[in-house]
Amino acid sequence: MGSLAGPETQRASRENELQILVVEDEDLIRDVVVDILEGHGHEVLQAENGEHALQLCAEATPDLIFTDVKLPGPLSGWDVAIRCRESHPAIPVIYATGHTHSAPRPVSGSIMLHKPYRLERLLDSIRTLTQQ
Repeated sequence: MGSLAGPETQRASRENELQILVVEDEDLIRDVVVDILEGHGHEVLQAENGEHALQLCAEATPDLIFTDVKLPGPLSGWDVAIRCRESHPAIPVIYATGHTHSAPRPVSGSIMLHKPYRLERLLDSIRTLTQQ
């Protein structure tokens, strides 16, 4: 039996799909976020550190970056966003931090989430930044 969705519905859902780069060193958090985003029809690129994120950014232009601020290694989430935006300045960014002493930087086209955040807040932030 074929799909119940007609061509117009299928096309509309494809237009709402985003390619999202998720940068998170904690496996459990990354897995949950990726599952939620894929469940909402998005294509997800995953990185566990800043170096891997920059490699993915060089290979593809994500529609949005969701990154933890504190990452292992020499690059922070701030660094990832700045470097990815060098070639694609309009990429919106959602930063996540569990450190209350991390002062948010005034970066246009971005939102800061404080851990623990609700997944609905993440989805609302994506909609806000991408106008969906």
